[in-house]
Amino acid sequence: MPSAGRRLDPRRKPRQVRAELTRERILDAAAHIFVEHGYAAGTTNRIAEHAEISIGSLYQYFPNKDAILAELLVQHVDRGTWTQADQLDLSAGSLEAMVRALVRDAIDNHRDDPQLLRIMIEQAPMSQDLRDTIARHGKLRVGQVRELLARHPDVGVRDLDTAAELIVLTVEINTHKFMADPRTTTVEPMENELVDMVTRYLRGSR
Repeated sequence: MPSAGRRLDPRRKPRQVRAELTRERILDAAAHIFVEHGYAAGTTNRIAEHAEISIGSLYQYFPNKDAILAELLVQHVDRGTWTQADQLDLSAGSLEAMVRALVRDAIDNHRDDPQLLRIMIEQAPMSQDLRDTIARHGKLRVGQVRELLARHPDVGVRDLDTAAELIVLTVEINTHKFMADPRTTTVEPMENELVDMVTRYLRGSR
C-alpha cells in the first residue's frame, strides 16, 4: 500500500474528447503494463511509453501509478452495476433462479482479466473517489436486491434491509476472491455452492 502522504486523486479531469481519449489510453496502457510486468515493475515510464505519450503528459493526468491503479479500480466498480435486475420476472422464476442471476452477474463482472483483478485487490490504494464509488455502487446494488427480496413470495428472512446487505457482501467478497485466484479452473462449482447457500438462507424457516 502507498504511504498516506501520496496523492491519489487524478490531476486533470478531461473536458474535451481528445483529453478523455488520452486519459483512457493511459489507463489501458497501465492495465497492460501491470499485467505484463507486475505492479512493482509497472513504472509510469513504461506506462507512458506503451500509451505513446510523454511522461510529462502522463503526469498532467495522474500524479503517480498508485493514482492510476486506484482509477482502474474505480472503473471496475462502476462497471459492476446489475443492469438486468429490473428485468427479472419473479412471477415466473424460482427463488433459486433469482439468486443465480445475482451470482452469475457478479461472476460475469469479474471474468475479463483475473490477473489485473488480483493486482487491484492486493495493491490498489483507497482514494476518496474509490471510497465514494464503492459506497455508491454498494447502495445501488443493496437497493436492487432488497426490492427483489420484497417482491419474491418465497423469501422468509426477518429483516429485508439486513438480508440485502449480507447477500451483496457475501456474493461480492466470495466472487472477488474466487475469480482473482490463479488456481481457479472452473467457476461452476463455486457458483452452485454460493447459490445454494444464499437460497437456503433466504428461505428462512419456510
